[in-house]
Amino acid sequence: MNAISPPLPPGVVTLADHETHAASVLDNNAWAYFAGAAADETTLQHNQDAWRALQLKPRVLRRLAGGHTRRSLLGRSLAHPILLAPVAYQRMAHPDGELATALAASAQGAGLVLSTQASLPLEAVARAVREDADRGPLWFQLYLQHDRGFNLELIRRAEAAGYEALVLTVDAPCHGARDRERRARFRLPPGIAAVNLAGLPPRPAQAPGPGQSALFDTLLADAPTWDDVAWLQANTRLPVLLKGILHPDDALEAARLRLDGLIVSNHGGRTLDTALPTAAALPAIAEALEGRLPLLVDGGIRRGTDVLKALALGASAVLVGRPYIFGLANAGALGVAHVIRLLRDELEIAMALCGCRTLDDIGPELLIAPG
Repeated sequence: MNAISPPLPPGVVTLADHETHAASVLDNNAWAYFAGAAADETTLQHNQDAWRALQLKPRVLRRLAGGHTRRSLLGRSLAHPILLAPVAYQRMAHPDGELATALAASAQGAGLVLSTQASLPLEAVARAVREDADRGPLWFQLYLQHDRGFNLELIRRAEAAGYEALVLTVDAPCHGARDRERRARFRLPPGIAAVNLAGLPPRPAQAPGPGQSALFDTLLADAPTWDDVAWLQANTRLPVLLKGILHPDDALEAARLRLDGLIVSNHGGRTLDTALPTAAALPAIAEALEGRLPLLVDGGIRRGTDVLKALALGASAVLVGRPYIFGLANAGALGVAHVIRLLRDELEIAMALCGCRTLDDIGPELLIAPG
């Protein structure tokens, strides 16, 4: 890393504090991108509200000595069930970008999912952490591009670099209507780009014909389908997870295709506004799958109690996105590590106060749903 990370800002002791302070650190352009969401940002807010609305019904006087947060996932032992979600263009938040994030995740034993639109080469990020025996899982997030040859090359690069799974994002065939970005006239700063997409052949020029849609009949002509998911499975040796599942029927189709895992996600509210919050989507998906696939969830996780609630609803692990970006903006790698540590410490406290010695002790009987 080249930049010197500042110390943690005084008074920052929660993930909400990190967000508040980051608002004063990031410029309007970067803040609109990282903090904003689609349209009225209803889903962005509801993601957090849904976790808060779930009430805990703790047990007492249970044996807690020897407790831990370890979990097995896709054949890997995790120190705790917290992963960092893919977020693009992290050098807009801090000069060290994804490298700082990867080093912090490795130091804290957290899993990392690197974005296709990372602002540093995927090989450089993997090289920095892959030999650390105590790190968490290292996964690569994939947006399928319009050129299959390029997709195949990107997959081979990820495999060669040491990534252990591919996370295919399936809920963004097009951008959401991000009003906050439009008001800020968002643009990538000079020197920041999706470097791993360099060399992607241009999309063939297409113009909609009379009566055609500029969206449906041009851009979405190449939108991925279940056939593309099957193609990806056939063309990689890595486990494949789908990110962006909200409907139980899609989860069942993924199980039929023998995917390796699902991430219940609404893209942090950045695509379809008023989509249901992930805390509301997770129980029905878990019930439909009956344990056939590992389930992860993101969206609105801000407290250790949120992590516990997600596990109680059927998730094996959780991912966080915006909070660690705010930590990155505030204090580089140290800020990211602080966010992870806060969540892990809060999870342990919540487990102890609910009478749970291990993650296997966390179940739906601990929750009271609102209403």
